[in-house]
Amino acid sequence: MTTTAELLKGAAELFPDEVVTQAHVRHLDLPQGAGRFALITLDNGLDHTKPTTFGPASLANLNAALDQVEKEAAEGEIVGVGVTGKPFIFAVGADLKGVELLKRHEDALAIGKGGHDVFKRLADLAVPTFAYYNGAAMGGGVEVGLHCAYRTVSAALPAFSLPEVFLGLVPGWGGCTLLPNLIGADRAVTVIIENSLNQNRQLKGKQVYELGIADAIFEGADFLEQSLIWTASVLRGEIEVVRPEVDRGEAWDAAVERGRAIADGKVHGAAPAAYRALDIIAAAKNGDLRQGFDAEDVALADLMTGGELRSGIYAFNLVQKRAKRPAGAPDKSLARPVTKVGVVGAGLMASQLALLFARRLEVPVVLTDIDQERVDKGVGYVHEEIDKLLLKGRVNQDKANRLKAAVTGSLDKAAAFSDADFVIEAVFEEMGVKQQVFAEVEAVVPEHAILATNTSSLSVSEMASKLQHPERVVGFHFFNPVAILPLLEIVRGEKTDDASLATAFGVAKKLKKTAVLVKDAPAFVVNRILTRFMGEIQNVIDEGTPVDVAERAVEPLGLPMSPLVLLELVGPAIGLHVSETLHQAFPDRFTVSENLRRVVEAGKRGFYVHAGGSSAKPELDPEVAALLQQGDSVLTEEQVRTRVLETVAQEIGLMLDEGVVAEAQDIDLCLITGAGWPFHLGGITPYLDREGVSERVVGRRFLAPGVASVPA
Repeated sequence: MTTTAELLKGAAELFPDEVVTQAHVRHLDLPQGAGRFALITLDNGLDHTKPTTFGPASLANLNAALDQVEKEAAEGEIVGVGVTGKPFIFAVGADLKGVELLKRHEDALAIGKGGHDVFKRLADLAVPTFAYYNGAAMGGGVEVGLHCAYRTVSAALPAFSLPEVFLGLVPGWGGCTLLPNLIGADRAVTVIIENSLNQNRQLKGKQVYELGIADAIFEGADFLEQSLIWTASVLRGEIEVVRPEVDRGEAWDAAVERGRAIADGKVHGAAPAAYRALDIIAAAKNGDLRQGFDAEDVALADLMTGGELRSGIYAFNLVQKRAKRPAGAPDKSLARPVTKVGVVGAGLMASQLALLFARRLEVPVVLTDIDQERVDKGVGYVHEEIDKLLLKGRVNQDKANRLKAAVTGSLDKAAAFSDADFVIEAVFEEMGVKQQVFAEVEAVVPEHAILATNTSSLSVSEMASKLQHPERVVGFHFFNPVAILPLLEIVRGEKTDDASLATAFGVAKKLKKTAVLVKDAPAFVVNRILTRFMGEIQNVIDEGTPVDVAERAVEPLGLPMSPLVLLELVGPAIGLHVSETLHQAFPDRFTVSENLRRVVEAGKRGFYVHAGGSSAKPELDPEVAALLQQGDSVLTEEQVRTRVLETVAQEIGLMLDEGVVAEAQDIDLCLITGAGWPFHLGGITPYLDREGVSERVVGRRFLAPGVASVPA
């Protein structure tokens, strides 16, 4: 039979570039004469910006450390074993770089088994074991602690999660089995399914303690010292850890059903990971850990060799790595400092921008508009939002006062912008209006000031064409809601110079936005793809397919919302305007729906009525149904889906040919961060490749084999 050490040695050969974590064992005498204690510290030798991970060689190091402490425990040399991490980091799970290289099911199975075999040893030691969650803990980092008898957590811990389902995996080193048996199925479903599918929501130290995952919580400053004092008290019998009994009755089944409803709402059955995790949680009700661990091994191996995980890792790498080094951005040394920001307009979008600039840049921000009432309303909105941040404890009183003082309004552009370094307009989406605004602003700003436009579809070059200095105009397109969606499409006009572009990228970084450089082409990236996507849905409805069939057709994509709900969010009038803009640019591919025009002219906010509260399914508004004039061509869901995907593939192929972005990766990055497109799809291009649509329509894959797919 293969030993754990042999299993890990074989797996390590598949991961030649692993950043190896050491497991240092040191001995110390516990306070109060509680005895000699072995402390294992997980450390990859790098600072906190390179978190500790578990690849095969790292697991082998932990296994060797456990060999040592197991012997010491058996011989009575130690009274307990603790596991902690390097400063600020406990451990953040499996080394995903290695997972990408796996091709065979048996190799994937070895990774799952190897992790289990090592971690299980913590529970089997002859002395009590303790995990000290001193810093960020995710995935396998959380799970190694779950195998210990006791856990403490730092109040300063910033991030704790089981993010596997988010990526297309299951918590496969004990998480699905141990967590529900520790804190109950309902809380486990929150951590494993709900948080994961809500953009990988993280827990803080206090929440980890309140959920019952940790038995004690201590301040960050002397966390380890306090944890060891507590450990001594536990070992001396002075503290008894009492945990509430887990409900293994109907509450367990109800929790699993709640998890399935969450998964259905988020991925609509389109991604297997959440459902596999829920199956294991459901089976864990009987408390049989061995059976649970075996099920985790099989689920891990199946998912590691499937397309969803590859797409998930690809998406994760886009957001974590590519987003930090935008393709085509000029040298950052060319960027000019920004010490004051002007915002033209004081409507909702402009006010959101003012708040963001004030919070992130911490510089004066001044709003202008055509009358005092609008200016006051815009400034008032910003001040109210700052008060809300204060109430939530997101800023203190001093910071709130400073932010409010920084955001002011004025009717006089000359006085407002004479010393501004960066002025952004967020006025009505009409070329003549925007050109006039820029002419007025150019006349009063300093020579070095950047003029930015938040246009969603108009030509930046045309907007700048009548100015004396078109080289300082840049597209700076945010997505709504500004505070939540990370994407910022930075548009280079025909005459935009490198210094202006570099300044725009510098500002984007300070705003903590994901900046993608896009060519000045109609509607740029996200709106162009979504308009083509939505346009084709609208086309099949106009031709005669029932609305509900057209909507259901794209459910297997697992999008965050259906196309017509998205249209409601954007606003039918804006949707119509963007489709008209794109129809002018590309009349052969972009249509303008007369049905949509009727909906807009009737003043309707969307196609649906939302009776029965937010959780109820929206129903087609009878008044909208009466407006619709449809043909007699009725398609099936599959036919609709095929048509929609083929049109999107065609559009992406053309955008890449036109050089709208540097690579297909940038299109995926835009859709994930600007439109909430699912991680499990990897954006859109891996899905189109996997379904064979890109080759059928464009004649080639968008991504090389092995990128977002299992290597051949």
